[in-house]
Amino acid sequence: MGAGVYAERVNAAARLLEGGVPVGDAALLLSVRFGVSLRQARRYADMAAAGGRIVVPEPTVVFTVKLPAVLAARIREEARVRGTTISSLVAGALSDHLVSTGAGSPTDE
Repeated sequence: MGAGVYAERVNAAARLLEGGVPVGDAALLLSVRFGVSLRQARRYADMAAAGGRIVVPEPTVVFTVKLPAVLAARIREEARVRGTTISSLVAGALSDHLVSTGAGSPTDE
């Protein structure tokens, strides 16, 4: 299951809880709605009870580019040092660059 599906289910649980539905009842409703076990539905409800709604991540696509080997190695190392993924590092750098040059804003992406 992707992060978007997980976020949508936690947010559905949060809406139920915000409407006054008890956690146990919300889990039962989520189980039926999403066709998941009661145990899994309870996890969604518990997550929503603990932290409320969560951000639904944007869909991603594969975007292949050719880079000089030295630059690719530097990017890999920087991602390792920061404890993040190469994709996250590059997406952030490109987004920052586009915004700083006026070529786009985070909402245009």
